[in-house]
Amino acid sequence: MTINNSRHNSKVIKAGSQLSFFEKYLTVWVVLCIGIGIILGRIFPGVAQTLDRMSIYNVSIPIAICLFFMMYPIMVKIDFSQAVKAARTPKPVILTLVVNWLIKPFTMVIFAQFFLGWVFHSWLTETEIIRSAEVSLANSYIAGAILLGIAPCTAMVLMWGYLSYSNQGHTLVMVAVNSLAMLFLYAPLGKWLLSSNNLSVPWQTILVSVLIYVGLPLAAGIYSRYWIFKHKGRQWFEKQFLQYLSPISIAALLLTLVLLFAFKGELIVNNPLHILLIAVPLFVQTNFIFLITYVAGLKLGLDYEDAAPAALIGASNHFEVAIATAVMLFGLNSGAALATVVGVLIEVPVMLMLVEFCKKTASWFPRQPEKATLLDPRCISSYK
Repeated sequence: MTINNSRHNSKVIKAGSQLSFFEKYLTVWVVLCIGIGIILGRIFPGVAQTLDRMSIYNVSIPIAICLFFMMYPIMVKIDFSQAVKAARTPKPVILTLVVNWLIKPFTMVIFAQFFLGWVFHSWLTETEIIRSAEVSLANSYIAGAILLGIAPCTAMVLMWGYLSYSNQGHTLVMVAVNSLAMLFLYAPLGKWLLSSNNLSVPWQTILVSVLIYVGLPLAAGIYSRYWIFKHKGRQWFEKQFLQYLSPISIAALLLTLVLLFAFKGELIVNNPLHILLIAVPLFVQTNFIFLITYVAGLKLGLDYEDAAPAALIGASNHFEVAIATAVMLFGLNSGAALATVVGVLIEVPVMLMLVEFCKKTASWFPRQPEKATLLDPRCISSYK
């Protein structure tokens, strides 16, 4: 399907056509790193537990360091003048907000209750003790799914935008908006959707997570970009600095996965069937949210560079905050914590699949590839 539009170039524009060998086979490296993390966690459980205990308000310091190096190479490439332009384009911003806060939390509840509370109920008859109260595993898993559903992605989504060559200005705006919205909406939505009068979402965990996962690399990127442009110039920045910086982001992503699954891999190994059952509603939810957002972007006449990040932001979750909140509220070995870890297990491969889908269907949309140039000069090399 190809849509004719005056903004199209004479040649067919392909998104992401300049991915390196390492980036092209990222799914393979992701699977390997997940396996390595689980194996390391079992062979050296003491080391994993020691690293996992290194935290501030339940935010893992080792994970935060890895995420900084994942986020900084992306943040430093962003031209914030493009971010200002993105904020002045209301349709993609409004679409993302509506999906993240008015649709996604409630569809997550519906899918989780349908599959875990009804379809798979006969396999989830066990109970567990949480805060001296007996809770069914099904309800505990549903609670973890809800915590994922009300935490829109504010970190990894920049990686998905990078790989799909979409408008990082819009993505950056939504990272800021969703980070602020979480401070006000996460607790009341969680309390309401979990139907618990005693639920207390830890504000410190959310605030510290946002500051560490988003604020720190953002501030470092802004300052270092300004310093380099002032003392070295744009040409040195683009020709030399970025050449050595680009692989760091993906390497940090893979190391993050190794650490996450070294910390929580025991839960996965001990519950193989339950992993599969939890994964079903999470997989359906991710694809459903992506689909309705992507189609809405098409119907609204958005450019690919705006429609792709809107759909990817809606589909992905801030699993770091969800895991921290589940562990603090229900315990490390709870069903809720396990559900949030499964969110990590399926999100990375599924999001990579959706990124590939975006690139293959980019021709469905009007194109403005110059919107993506703020991220990486390679992204328009095939357009010239």
